[in-house]
Amino acid sequence: MASLSLKGIYKKYPGGVVAVSDFNLEIKDKEFIILVGPSGCGKSTTLRMIAGLEEISDGELYIGDRLVNDVAPKDRDIAMVFQNYALYPHMTVFDNMAFGLKLRKTPRDEIKRRVEEAARILDIAHLLDRKPKALSGGQRQRVALGRAIVREPKVFLLDEPLSNLDAKLRAQMRTEISKLHKKLGTTFIYVTHDQTEAMTMADRIVVMKDGLIQQVDSPNNLYSKPGNMFVAGFIGSPQMNFVDCMLKKVDGKFCVEFGTEDTKTRKGVKYLIPLPESKNHKGILDEYLGKADEREIVMGIRPEDVHDEPRFMEAFADCRIRANIEVTELMGSETFLYFNVEGFNMVARVDPTSVARPGDEIDMVLDNTKIHLFDKDTEKTICN
Repeated sequence: MASLSLKGIYKKYPGGVVAVSDFNLEIKDKEFIILVGPSGCGKSTTLRMIAGLEEISDGELYIGDRLVNDVAPKDRDIAMVFQNYALYPHMTVFDNMAFGLKLRKTPRDEIKRRVEEAARILDIAHLLDRKPKALSGGQRQRVALGRAIVREPKVFLLDEPLSNLDAKLRAQMRTEISKLHKKLGTTFIYVTHDQTEAMTMADRIVVMKDGLIQQVDSPNNLYSKPGNMFVAGFIGSPQMNFVDCMLKKVDGKFCVEFGTEDTKTRKGVKYLIPLPESKNHKGILDEYLGKADEREIVMGIRPEDVHDEPRFMEAFADCRIRANIEVTELMGSETFLYFNVEGFNMVARVDPTSVARPGDEIDMVLDNTKIHLFDKDTEKTICN
């Protein structure tokens, strides 16, 4: 069994710096867990505490049923793959992969079997006699993975293993690591700041900020049901649009209102976007508004839910806005429109056939079934 249990884990450094606070997580056997968040959020520190390379200041870490707080890294039955590969430049690929096994006095025949098997899995059997300087970045990454595989550990720890590769190779290696996880049937704990890696590879994602867990969920739920504004903005590219607005009830129906209109000059526009009944599931909006007539909130909507195509104009006719196009980016299969509406900068992901150009003023519509509402003070989700 290679389940892990992290209970109330803290990492405190001298001088009162707290890198990780009250980290609680249950990781199932054979699960692929990814820790994601901006630089300095505590994800690598958490991984290093699991590895035993950082001391746990408080809390308990179990691998299987065994408390490992005071167990040396070499005795935890884990293998770690580092960001910089950490290969020995004077050794061949074979010797780099075999080094850990030699230290453990593994029989020579067993070492040969394991190294050749790992090399076959990773498609580097033809490189076993080369030294690291004669390898490409992707090949070095495979050697680092191979060195971990031959250990046959219960848990693989991977610390931003793809960050030194170019975009094309990163995409290829994402697929390779996912296939490797399925083939080995071992628990993977992976750290990255790249949310694309997290969304495409993980069974569950742990989103971190300032040493605290913000949300733990499946990639799909994180995207469609974010727990707060940070998660909503961090997951997804381009990020979710946020608009300060008022939640109010008009003729018995909930709406969000934003924009400004000068009643004297008639400059500016006030938009009133109706919310579907589903947003008030179990009376959550009634409860949130209480006895107040209106309340300041933040509306979130993803770029792919803002449209300029005629077929959407009719479907969401009462959710129309007037957009001033500032920049367009043709991405091949889609176009990003960066625009301004009543002082709010927004982005739409639209069909590549869109004829909108910088300087244009066009009508667009919001898919109100995909609107997210957040509390302005706590930034927590009111409804998705």
